[in-house]
Amino acid sequence: MKLKILTIGQKMPSWVAIAYQEYAKRMPRECSLELVELASSKRTKQSILSKVVEDEGKRLLASVKQGDYVVALDVKGKGWSTGDLAKKLASWQGAQPTIVFIIGGPDGLSDGCLKRANEQWCLSNLTFPHPLVRVILAEQLYRAWSLMNHHPYHRE
Repeated sequence: MKLKILTIGQKMPSWVAIAYQEYAKRMPRECSLELVELASSKRTKQSILSKVVEDEGKRLLASVKQGDYVVALDVKGKGWSTGDLAKKLASWQGAQPTIVFIIGGPDGLSDGCLKRANEQWCLSNLTFPHPLVRVILAEQLYRAWSLMNHHPYHRE
């Protein structure tokens, strides 16, 4: 199974790349984690946010393949515990070759992205800085894999 994080935002601070890589390298070969970063749309005082979000959404969707299982990270999505995520990973294993987690830009995901998604997940009721979301997601995917495989990283 391949896990792919598809996100808006490039040129992240170095701590983001270092933290993301720490968890990505821990993932086993049979459950690899890939990060695909797309440039943010330009935002000016005259920008119409709905058009900016729509543009970012079109570019995100262009990177999704037809057979991909898509999980959109959205504030209106369903909350999952680490145990829930581990159960989902277990159910996707063997059934879904590629799971794509979509993270929108600072203004969220387009309606098109939300409609394409097989599931919508609210990572937290807290508000996080946009760069931190990919780090938290990578850590939670590693933690869920650890739980699923009885690895000592996850403790309850």
